[in-house]
Amino acid sequence: MSSTDFTTDVTSVNGSADQPVFIPAPATPYQGDIARYWDHEARPVNLRLGDVDGLYHHHYGIGDVDRSALGDTGDDAYEKRLIAELHRLESAQAEMLLDHLGAIARDDTLVDAGCGRGGSMVMAHQRFGCKVEGLTLSAKQAEFGNQRALELGIEDSVRSRVCNMLAMPFETGQAAGSWNNESSMYVDLEDLMAEHSRVLSVGGRYVTITGCWNPRYGQPSKWVSQINAHFECNIHSRREYLRAMADNRLVPQAVVDLTPATLPYWELRATSSLVTGIEEAFINSYRDGSFQYVLIAADRV
Repeated sequence: MSSTDFTTDVTSVNGSADQPVFIPAPATPYQGDIARYWDHEARPVNLRLGDVDGLYHHHYGIGDVDRSALGDTGDDAYEKRLIAELHRLESAQAEMLLDHLGAIARDDTLVDAGCGRGGSMVMAHQRFGCKVEGLTLSAKQAEFGNQRALELGIEDSVRSRVCNMLAMPFETGQAAGSWNNESSMYVDLEDLMAEHSRVLSVGGRYVTITGCWNPRYGQPSKWVSQINAHFECNIHSRREYLRAMADNRLVPQAVVDLTPATLPYWELRATSSLVTGIEEAFINSYRDGSFQYVLIAADRV
């Protein structure tokens, strides 16, 4: 499949059982590359953690490790408990993001830009009872997320679709809240913040949790370069996020450094059977200060 031929007949993505789905081509060759990357991604670290309770995330975790829940490392069930603990930490990260959305009503609409397999969307609907729209470049991810929503009986409220987050299919001011959870490193920040600003109502809340390189370090470190290469992304600096928000009527209400809170997740993951080879880069960059894990919540004014 080339970057100019991006169609599918997967009816569960956006269509009905008797209506084929036609997905528009990505706007750029790079977007085609990203779509293919995530269409073929099936890492156990994403799938086995989701199997714990049916919430499939594509982000990392925060919080202290519960050593009592892990038990004896020599126990045959230790690895299963470790996976459950990693999943608890990644769900805690999603809960923190949702905490920062503020007051959301049942008749509101939320937007998950870069929704992955939809775990955070399910959590948002379960918490607020509202409609949640997810956007992803990956037809496989959208199909997976929509199938999960169907299995949970929330398909009328939670929907994933294949779409460019820089051209969201929503009316101006339609969303009460929106977020990027570790997905903003795939796009230009000025364009991204302009689009969130457009779809948010005045007073609406935008939240991002992301890894970013620390401007105080001077330039992206070798560890950050390794992370970019591993995920085929372009990590931005913290300063770039704040500048792009300021340029697009998004006023930060909270900036939270989550770096100390995410290190336990990475240190635990590095001891598991789910290692992907990128753990060292995350741990070393967080420790030397060249990379940060931050939450920024901003209001549309």
